[in-house]
Amino acid sequence: MCQKPIQVLVVDDHQIIIDGMKSILQDEETVQFAGGANTMQEALDFIDQHQVDVIIMDISMPGHSGIEITRMIKEKYPDVKVLALTMHDEIDIIADMIDAGASGYLLKKANMNEVLDALQTVARGQRYLGSKVQDILMDDFSQRRSTRQNREYESQLLTPREKEILQLMLREFSNDKIAEKLFISIRTVETHRRNIFTKTNTKNVVGLIKYAMKQGLTQNESQA
Repeated sequence: MCQKPIQVLVVDDHQIIIDGMKSILQDEETVQFAGGANTMQEALDFIDQHQVDVIIMDISMPGHSGIEITRMIKEKYPDVKVLALTMHDEIDIIADMIDAGASGYLLKKANMNEVLDALQTVARGQRYLGSKVQDILMDDFSQRRSTRQNREYESQLLTPREKEILQLMLREFSNDKIAEKLFISIRTVETHRRNIFTKTNTKNVVGLIKYAMKQGLTQNESQA
């Protein structure tokens, strides 16, 4: 028994994209071009009247973005799968599209074999991210991890005592007051101050404030 071809609706505000996709899909046995839509309303009307398995969705659309259209379609037709096909390679847009309910994300520079593979994958209920999209996500992950590791390293530069003195410095305690509060000598306070400025690569209290905010070391000034 032959499996029914995947019915594909192409949603794009450029008719040339819809016509091009129709031309490409018309010779495929497993995938069939069901129709095209230039707006959200056209897409919703089409789904109301026709069988649609997968929607190829652009993101830059007039009136409503592809992200908004995807969210609307998934709320009304949860079984319909959405595959983003767009020029947008920004990490935030990729994340927003997936959060809206898209099962796959491809850049328009993807070759046709990848598009067909993506259509078949999302039609089976699985996720598909294009090779370029995977690279973008991996680069973002590596950058975030590196940033987190740098912050962890920087936050460990100061000893607990130095962090304690830093807090008092930010509250404008003098060396005398710091020494009195911590029961240490003024000379010890001065040594800690020099170490703090050296380790944080700062030259004044303003620099220390920026460092403390970056590392999450600021505290409520009402604390004693």
